[in-house]
Amino acid sequence: MPVFALWSAPRARSTAFFRSMLERGDLIALHEPFCNLTCFGETDAGGRTFDSAVSLLAWLRDETNDVSVLLKDTTDYRHREVLADRRFLAEARHAFLIRRPEEIAASYYALYPGMSINAIGLEALHELHAAVRDAGGHRPVVIDSDDLVARPEATMAAYCAAVDLPFSPEALTWEPGDRPEWRRSARWHADASASSGFGRRERRYTCTVESSDDLARFASHHLPFYEQLHAQRLDVAG
Repeated sequence: MPVFALWSAPRARSTAFFRSMLERGDLIALHEPFCNLTCFGETDAGGRTFDSAVSLLAWLRDETNDVSVLLKDTTDYRHREVLADRRFLAEARHAFLIRRPEEIAASYYALYPGMSINAIGLEALHELHAAVRDAGGHRPVVIDSDDLVARPEATMAAYCAAVDLPFSPEALTWEPGDRPEWRRSARWHADASASSGFGRRERRYTCTVESSDDLARFASHHLPFYEQLHAQRLDVAG
């Protein structure tokens, strides 16, 4: 059975996407396993604990033939082992979730003022997208997170069609609450925990690209990568 991978810039509503996929009930869902390995030195998947990206990738490639797996991860870290695994890049069905870099910058800074320019993640997301395309497998899918909150049913239906996954309208809503999958990083997922479906939450941030030279520089660096991915996004206007 296929592995469905969602790679996302941070603060791009990927946890809401993950929560919807959990609601389906037909997937083993892994929440940020590669980030867990980077930050905590281990991650759980399929009832096992992995302590390296290489061993996790081997499990995903070779031991998931009888199940469907959804993994969601973010690219505020560069996942070198994934980039080097051409078989995984070719065989999994990859999607890429984007958000405007100035919005990521303000949202990320509110949670972690010590952020670096790489934290916005769009350059690393673009690199991974190119690696998937060059590996010659399934065509990578790009999802605009603005579409996800403005037209959730059309966006999720288009995603499912693109990766050959049955669409489940019932999974567009869920019960709010924390989830054990993101307990280690719960403060980053407060909006998803409070949600019961996809929707835009307006925020007023004290530090934005308008008030911070650093955030403006960070966002400007990532804008070309965002624009290149945005040009390839799923068309869900209809």
